[in-house]
Amino acid sequence: MVARLDQAAALAALERGEVIALPTDTVYGLAARLDSPEAIAEIFVLKQRPFDVALPVLISGSAQLATLGVAWPPEAERLAEHFWPGPLTIVVPVGEELARRTGASSAIGFRVPAQRMVRELLIASGPLCVTSANRHGAPPCVSAHEVATVFAATTLGGVVDGGDCAGEVSTVVSLEDGWRVLRAGAVSKEHLTALLGPSTPR
Repeated sequence: MVARLDQAAALAALERGEVIALPTDTVYGLAARLDSPEAIAEIFVLKQRPFDVALPVLISGSAQLATLGVAWPPEAERLAEHFWPGPLTIVVPVGEELARRTGASSAIGFRVPAQRMVRELLIASGPLCVTSANRHGAPPCVSAHEVATVFAATTLGGVVDGGDCAGEVSTVVSLEDGWRVLRAGAVSKEHLTALLGPSTPR
């Protein structure tokens, strides 16, 4: 049985190095502290996700990027001002050591979720590796009940019940060598083009 967690219990579970599930305003996600390699590895196991598919990172706001030593380009700041908090994941180059923590080689996707309670948790916990709560290739969970069903009898430390999520995943945009959409989602390419100009073919 997957336990329901309030904010204090969720923070305690994360500090113990456990993986929890929480609402991310688009879908439910599996979350682990960015400084807990064992918990991050457990996300891959729970999700049955290939280890070469990197995990994105949720932050409470752009200020947390400074604590990670991330160089935030002007284009990223422009996007963040318009779409954060909200369903846009912005991929930027980072240092090798930081990238390796998430299963990446040179870049990480960052996002600020719209839900206040999740941002408050992020302020207390620090940045979290978070990926959609589902088995790899299956539809993401959009409720705490779905999470509890899919991850029953696993090592998941619990789920924060934030009600039903919208179900549409975040748009993922890469700012490496120009910009391009890596995954279509809630923010349209037209909105991104209006801010950044034409995308860079690749």
